[in-house]
Amino acid sequence: MIVPTNVFAAANNSQNAINEKLGVPIVVYGANLSEDEKALVKEALQVDKDPEVDEITVSGEDLVKYISDSNPSSRMYSSAKITREDEGKGLVISIVTPDNITEVTSEMYANAMLTAGIEDATVEIAAPKPVTGHSALVGIYKAYEVKTGETLDTERTDVANDELSVATEIAENANISDEKIAELLTGIKQQIAELNPTTKEEVEQIVKDQLAALNIELSEQDRQLLVDLMDRISKLDIDFSKLSDQLSDLTTKFEEKFGELMQDEGFWDGVKNFFNNLIDTVSSWFK
Repeated sequence: MIVPTNVFAAANNSQNAINEKLGVPIVVYGANLSEDEKALVKEALQVDKDPEVDEITVSGEDLVKYISDSNPSSRMYSSAKITREDEGKGLVISIVTPDNITEVTSEMYANAMLTAGIEDATVEIAAPKPVTGHSALVGIYKAYEVKTGETLDTERTDVANDELSVATEIAENANISDEKIAELLTGIKQQIAELNPTTKEEVEQIVKDQLAALNIELSEQDRQLLVDLMDRISKLDIDFSKLSDQLSDLTTKFEEKFGELMQDEGFWDGVKNFFNNLIDTVSSWFK
């Protein structure tokens, strides 16, 4: 059988072809990387295997842009490669140096990205040494704006991080699991989407109902934190039903990809450590 050589050429080049519709991947480097560290990050992200990439740097000044009350002098090391995907693809996130990203998990990156308004992308995270992984998230925000020409709503990026802070306090103070926190927050958002509350009192009733439904008891202080957060979220221009669907799809993909890891206590310990340390971290890096 004779097969034209251009058939083989097309097959071999399909994976590395430049996407003329959505553009080339964008690589964002932490501003405090040394040249040697940057080389390690490039290798981990397999930058050389892409025919072309755009490269930018994320610094403490970018941190201040997206996250209020953050420190512009924060040192930024974690980095990312972002490839824009067709609508409906969803988020596919992988940490390619898992030993060096000590606090932020793939699921956390995705959750924050969706809340901030980022959809349909393949994202790879890397760092040359152990870091929390927060600067990569700020870098993703910056890269997304550069890539799409769109401007992210900084209120949404800020709220995404406030949401994690509130979850931190609730998990620590009420001694409930991170899975339960996630279920609670998702349930409240779904009710906000369905009931479209217009007053803070209506938001408060939604919070009370969800706490009762999940049999969660919070202190008055923690309950008020949750009400204030959800009242703020309810005023954002977010399609919460769509967000919930995206998170459900992401969870399915995550479970399919990592399988037994989701049942590993070490994995959930990492999640817990992230939430437990987030408030302290926020003042020193980005939040």
